[in-house]
Amino acid sequence: MQKRTLGKTGLEVSMLGLGCMGMSDLYGPANEAESMATIHAALDAGITLLDSGDFYGSGHNELLIRQALRDYPRDQVQISVKFGILRDPAGGWIGIDNRPAAIKNFLAYTLKRLGTDYIDIYRPARIDPSVPIEDVIGTLAELVEKGYVRHIGLSEVGADTLRRAQAVHPISDLQIEYSLISRGIEDDILPACRELGIGITAYGVLSRGLLSGHWSKERALGTHDFRNSVPRFSDENLDHNLALVEALRTIAHKQAATVAQIAIAWVASRGDDIVPLIGARRRERLTEALGTLAIDLSADDLRDIEQAIP
Repeated sequence: MQKRTLGKTGLEVSMLGLGCMGMSDLYGPANEAESMATIHAALDAGITLLDSGDFYGSGHNELLIRQALRDYPRDQVQISVKFGILRDPAGGWIGIDNRPAAIKNFLAYTLKRLGTDYIDIYRPARIDPSVPIEDVIGTLAELVEKGYVRHIGLSEVGADTLRRAQAVHPISDLQIEYSLISRGIEDDILPACRELGIGITAYGVLSRGLLSGHWSKERALGTHDFRNSVPRFSDENLDHNLALVEALRTIAHKQAATVAQIAIAWVASRGDDIVPLIGARRRERLTEALGTLAIDLSADDLRDIEQAIP
């Protein structure tokens, strides 16, 4: 698999990364054995970047990754972990904590759960309005100095915060949603990343499953699926969004590809500084996503895609 470099810190990762969130609790129950098999299949296919968060399943996701990596060389895998989101015993969301002492505490538990002595990319999941970003990055820089963290990332921040953070310590990448349906970063954030030499790890490349080509209006979301609160899946928006998917399906058929493959290929085509995160939690979906690697979109293809989903 081709490699891409994130930022100016020399971090080389696979062209596609595996987002592991869905293997824990946020999309409803997952099959742990299938999740493990999917991680193994991804690694065997050349994917080296695994993305997690310490709050995914309240630590479950990190324990799963530890088990999955047991027979793989640690230095051949890059683990990205988000921190700072607080949850209660029932799994509810109760705040954000990016204070320096909290960051060090979160990292200590993450290292234990993952069974490793360093994290390749460590990043705050969201901004804590009570803690200046300079203090957050300063704390992470200390952890880099001590060898516990290799690279510092950010997640869901704007251009001004990127500049303030980069002034303290080099940032490897910004993790943010980017897809054919979610293109807001193109206005200010993506140009700022390129100005500063910061890469992008793009999540939601299939718009939380909407662009998978497998969604239908009749599909019911589980009680604990967070997409119940996402507007793009609401009754008033779903008909319009599924019509866009059907327009994309017509283009996919011409390429002998699936809707999901075209959607992922489009994100990958936006630049060598962008790494799409594939949120597959089953091997069949991973196999489909890997088919993206055989797709080479021409200028005409890109024009047709962007006309279908303006």
